[in-house]
Amino acid sequence: MTDSDFFKIRLYFTAIVTIAIWFLLVWDHYHGGVPTHHLLQREDLPSFSNWLGGILIPLLTWFLLNKIHKRISNDLTTFKFPITIVYAFLGAFTFGILLSVFFTLQYTDPPFYMMVSLLLLALFYPIYRAECFLGFVLGMLFTFGGVLPIIIITILSLIGAFLYRIVRPGMLFIASKLSYLVTSKKSD
Repeated sequence: MTDSDFFKIRLYFTAIVTIAIWFLLVWDHYHGGVPTHHLLQREDLPSFSNWLGGILIPLLTWFLLNKIHKRISNDLTTFKFPITIVYAFLGAFTFGILLSVFFTLQYTDPPFYMMVSLLLLALFYPIYRAECFLGFVLGMLFTFGGVLPIIIITILSLIGAFLYRIVRPGMLFIASKLSYLVTSKKSD
């Protein structure tokens, strides 16, 4: 796959996302109005209209696909597209959809356990990557609009990056030292 091929994919995917978000906004407009969402579902906190997502989501999609391209492109002429990016995107997309469904059905326990499991997963997998970010936002788009999922995943990505890049190496270092101590005591 060449850079121009990935550019076309980026362009088509962004166009599909843009058409989908604007179709959803027009649908909402003619079927009761475009909803606004308050932070933490509290009326005294700021609210964000889904109209803002009509601009943010296409820009975010274009930006994140560019980040993915830069990360996987070592050679400027050709590169192989890793399928793990698609799996990570689909996993985050599914996670966002499930979280939205549980929230819509007003189940309180599954979303809590999902968030805890996501933070545990962050110790073993880099959930802060662009494909996970984009999948999560697009998965929650229908239920929460464009702004709240971006805020939520930004916080989760920061925590995930801290867990994966700082806590995980610290735990691996401690485990290797303990392993060394155990093996050295056995040899004595």
